[in-house]
Amino acid sequence: MPTRVCCCCSALRPRYKRLVDNIFPEDPKDGLVKADMEKLTFYAVSAPEKLDRIGSYLAERLSRDVVRHRTGYVLIAMEALDQLLMACHSQSIKPFVESFLHMVAKLLESGEPKLQVLGTNSFVKFANIEEDTPSYHRRYDFFVSRFSAMCHSYHSDPEIRTEIRIAGIRGIQGVVRKTVNDELRATIWEPQHMDKIVPSLLFNMQKIEEADSRIGPPPSPSAADKEENPAVLAENCFRELLGRASFGNMNNAVRPVFAHLDHHKLWDPNEFAVHCFKIIMYSIQAQYSHHVIQEILGHLDACKKDSPRVRAGIIQVLLEAVAIAAKGSIGPTVLEVFNTLLKHLRFSVELEANDLQAGSTGNANLDTSSKDSDEKIVQNAVIQTIGFFGSNLPDYQRSEIMMFIMGKVPVFGTSTHTLDISQLGDLGTRRIQIMLLRSLLMVTSGYKAKTIVTALPGSFLDPLLSPSLMEDYELRQLVLEVMHNLMDRHDNRAKLRGIRIIPDVADLKIKREKICRQDTSFMKKNGQQLYRHIYLGCKEEDNVHKNYELLYTSLALITIELANEEVVIDLIRLAIALQDSAIINEDNLPMFHRCGIMALVAAYLNFVSQMIAVPAFCQHVSKVIEIRTMEAPYFLPEHIFRDKCMLPKSLEKHDKNLYFLTNKIAESLGGSGYSVERLSVPYVPQVTDEDRLSRRKSIVDTVSIQVDILPNSIPSDDVSTRVYPPEL
Repeated sequence: MPTRVCCCCSALRPRYKRLVDNIFPEDPKDGLVKADMEKLTFYAVSAPEKLDRIGSYLAERLSRDVVRHRTGYVLIAMEALDQLLMACHSQSIKPFVESFLHMVAKLLESGEPKLQVLGTNSFVKFANIEEDTPSYHRRYDFFVSRFSAMCHSYHSDPEIRTEIRIAGIRGIQGVVRKTVNDELRATIWEPQHMDKIVPSLLFNMQKIEEADSRIGPPPSPSAADKEENPAVLAENCFRELLGRASFGNMNNAVRPVFAHLDHHKLWDPNEFAVHCFKIIMYSIQAQYSHHVIQEILGHLDACKKDSPRVRAGIIQVLLEAVAIAAKGSIGPTVLEVFNTLLKHLRFSVELEANDLQAGSTGNANLDTSSKDSDEKIVQNAVIQTIGFFGSNLPDYQRSEIMMFIMGKVPVFGTSTHTLDISQLGDLGTRRIQIMLLRSLLMVTSGYKAKTIVTALPGSFLDPLLSPSLMEDYELRQLVLEVMHNLMDRHDNRAKLRGIRIIPDVADLKIKREKICRQDTSFMKKNGQQLYRHIYLGCKEEDNVHKNYELLYTSLALITIELANEEVVIDLIRLAIALQDSAIINEDNLPMFHRCGIMALVAAYLNFVSQMIAVPAFCQHVSKVIEIRTMEAPYFLPEHIFRDKCMLPKSLEKHDKNLYFLTNKIAESLGGSGYSVERLSVPYVPQVTDEDRLSRRKSIVDTVSIQVDILPNSIPSDDVSTRVYPPEL
């Protein structure tokens, strides 16, 4: 029951108090007295200087009713305050607002969920009111703290708990809307507030049932979901907060996300982390994307001593962020991204090498193999991120990144690489070489340069073809695949897949253009370097089927993209030299490898003969292949690379008709106008300074002379043995 006073005393009371008292009925169940409320509203609008007194008196009554648990009168008082707030927009409203906020704070401090929700609803209504002039002295620290606490409610009743959490989220949303629009009142972006707001929203977002696996931006929630589901409402509020962030306060909004994910161990598994950063990247302004990427890179550095799966989770989040940022503005962070990723790649390889070394000395724990596989997860995540990022860059930036990565590849005997490998050892160095080349392979995928010299400048080609990158069959495969990415400017590689005898090359519909002057100049300068790499690559003892396929593709792509008449002659010389090396076998290669070289030569000569369309040349090649099919199928790719292929015991007793003969080729090409004088000079690869520095067996020891053991292998009737100087 409201306090009643006698008529004499009532007449002496100020009018505003009498008007306020009249809006309260004797029984609170009857609700607000509307007629008297209209009188109070008219009085407040007519005499705005009385607003502060009205607010103070209402606050006094509400505080008393809250303490006495008169909930009905509390509801009436808040309804009256809401109506006065909506009706009055004068300058005098500011003192009234202070009283209003004081009353809302009283409700939020009460332990009754119903009053907390009531106070929140009133604050949200107030937040949606646009004031004529901002009040710079007003602070919302209490409301941020209180609403954040409500977001973490653990009330025993699930329905009440959900209701309180929703109220907390809506309250935070109201604070954000009330404060972020005014740059002079930017206290909401201070770290002490963001450290409460962001984790509160993320805490509720974790309850979302559907793990995010979408490629595009997360869909906006429906209106019904916003009101009923704390997770959806929190996500919507998080989007709104980020969308309002400016350049200066972006980092303050993002950093608490890392703290929350660290504290709750949400990097492994990282579905929620990925979901959060998708929301961040799609919500912020596009020009700020690089700030988020920088923050992720910084956090990756800070977590370098964490478990491999945590680091892999952060890198995968970086991949998602980069995938979204690549569609807009990445800013100046391109090299920083690659530098940080390569640094962590080296660190992961170093840890892996140390674990393997510990295992070899018998000091390893039982989980060494598990750590090893976990580090591979990190390495694969790094490579995937590098590849995706690089493949989405414009060509001018991609060429810089190619040079940047190539500069990191350790090359024996030189100090040009900039990656510290002092702690890696031989095994770790090989591992980092493979990882970097795999990264380079992904970056070069889809790269199209108008001229080959743009794609393969000397500063890039020299380390790529270094003997240091030929010491392992996997390294050689990666080098060749990188070359293919850069050479194949007309997308012919897929048509050449698989080393085989092609019956009719015309069916492949090879795309090619006339060789330009720049490409011709490139081959004059670098052709011998390419031939040498292919020649030596064919003679490695650890070659597998894939190596021969890639070597064949290399010869075919050079023919398509870079070959004029002079280059065609050089390539044929190279093929004949490979055939002779398989027959002579100075390197003591196993029979499988010798037959593999013979099959490679057959496949390539069949291809090039049809590409240049010289009938006599095609006829000679077809005849040799036909005889091989009948008498020596192990000299053909379809047979030698098949499982359980029968191998010969030796090659010395084979008929010369099984081999491609230089004099026959020279005769056929000479009749079509080719300059064939160079065919009579056997090919010998260049000897470089790197060969002398390499740990591999020097080609000076293995290729010193070229011996023709076949009577008709050159235009001469007698078997000859000649010593030729290396090609210049």
